[in-house]
Amino acid sequence: MTLSPAARPARNAARNVLIFGAALSLAGCGFNSVPTKQEAAKAKWADVQAAFQERANLVPNLAAVAKGAATQEKDILTGVVEARAKATSIQLTANDLNDPAKMQQFQAAQGQLGQSLSRLLVSVEQYPELKSIVNYQMLQTQLEGQENRIRISVRDYNSAVQDYNTEVRTFPTMIGAKLRGADPLVPYQATTPGAEVAPSLEGKM
Repeated sequence: MTLSPAARPARNAARNVLIFGAALSLAGCGFNSVPTKQEAAKAKWADVQAAFQERANLVPNLAAVAKGAATQEKDILTGVVEARAKATSIQLTANDLNDPAKMQQFQAAQGQLGQSLSRLLVSVEQYPELKSIVNYQMLQTQLEGQENRIRISVRDYNSAVQDYNTEVRTFPTMIGAKLRGADPLVPYQATTPGAEVAPSLEGKM
């Protein structure tokens, strides 16, 4: 049936209303907010990876300085080097953030490196001459600062994950999440009690 010229504006207006209503429905069900929050969490994960990588970059210098004085602590130094190699070999991409097994593997490797570094720092306290080495003092301070950056980046990532996971698990935004095939992301959890708290080196230098 052919519409008269007078009826065409009404038809166009009705179509525009339907399109606008559909757009509002999609927005209300999280079709746009879900990927926005997902990308925000992925960006925070990139910060976590960068913080861990920066810590790993400090290990060779710290071990080199400690090695000269802590000749009796070769096992600890070896453990640090091995833990660093394992930690840097396990990469968790943004596309793996919904895989609990891969996250657990990454957490375990980083936790092992953190524990090895703690043992190294405790062991070198037995050598007063080492604490007088300027390079060691600088590295110790850098390590403390890096642990704080790790703690902050992990906290920010977990906050973004909580925001995103709430979006994909609650109504009505869970509708948009299902339409996009969006799955909940895995938060970062410390592998040992208190590991999420940055160590204090106050009074040790």
